[in-house]
Amino acid sequence: MAMGKRVFLFLGVNILVVVTLSVLTRMLGIQPYLTAQGINYESLAFFCLVWGFGGAFISLGISRIMAKFAMGVKVIDPATARGAEMELVQTVHRMAKGAGISKMPEVGIYQSPEVNAFATGPTKNRALVAVSTGLLQRMNRNELEGVLGHEVAHIANGDMVTMTLVQGVINAFVMFLARIIAFAVSNFIARGNDDEGPSPIVHMLIVVVLEILLSFLGAIVVSWFSRLREYRADAGGAAIAGRGNMVAALKSLQRMTELVDTSHQSVATLKISGKHGGLMALFSSHPPLEERIKRLEQYAR
Repeated sequence: MAMGKRVFLFLGVNILVVVTLSVLTRMLGIQPYLTAQGINYESLAFFCLVWGFGGAFISLGISRIMAKFAMGVKVIDPATARGAEMELVQTVHRMAKGAGISKMPEVGIYQSPEVNAFATGPTKNRALVAVSTGLLQRMNRNELEGVLGHEVAHIANGDMVTMTLVQGVINAFVMFLARIIAFAVSNFIARGNDDEGPSPIVHMLIVVVLEILLSFLGAIVVSWFSRLREYRADAGGAAIAGRGNMVAALKSLQRMTELVDTSHQSVATLKISGKHGGLMALFSSHPPLEERIKRLEQYAR
């Protein structure tokens, strides 16, 4: 059921992106970049910017809705919350005020054995902080505060928008370079076969292959930048929730990753990347826990 919901959401979002950006390119009067004379670089640049940034920002704009639908997040109403739920809301709002956020984030809980928490939303003042029931059951108050401080720091730092901008730049470069290279390759193939000109089908096939390959390279850049933002969120979480709580949260997660078989039960709080090494480390969105703890402890001295 959950998988079907996520597939439906993925397809729905992609259809929305394609339809919206197709209408937008027509409204902007962006002409086809392939002409009888070759590539119109101005049209290609505008095309790539619209599609590269457009898809990223549409996804960001509906990120709260997507998270609630895909994860089954139940948003807590501060007016009716009681007990542990009220304490959770009050803790997040207290931290958000301390971080200088003017409009309080929504706070939600979702049913999952994962030890997980995340923040999302299109702006600082339209954010959502969600935690899993697994996290609430397995972390004590101090560790929970460290986790929440980290997520609030992501919001205060504007990381959702920042990472969307980075992804948009990478998307635009990937699309632009893939089409430039594909045009050169398809022309070379056409000359070798004595054709009148490059085949549009061959051109698009080469574009698809190149976009896949270049996207992997782009993912390395995005992941590297994401790791930098995680270090900053750790520092922000330490300032908001207390360095001791932030370190305690990371050490608790470190113990869980050592004790729990992650193939059966995920330990995903703060989007832990696990113990990836070699090439896989380049695609990790989060630094190793050991390094994160080490940095926080060094700053405390």
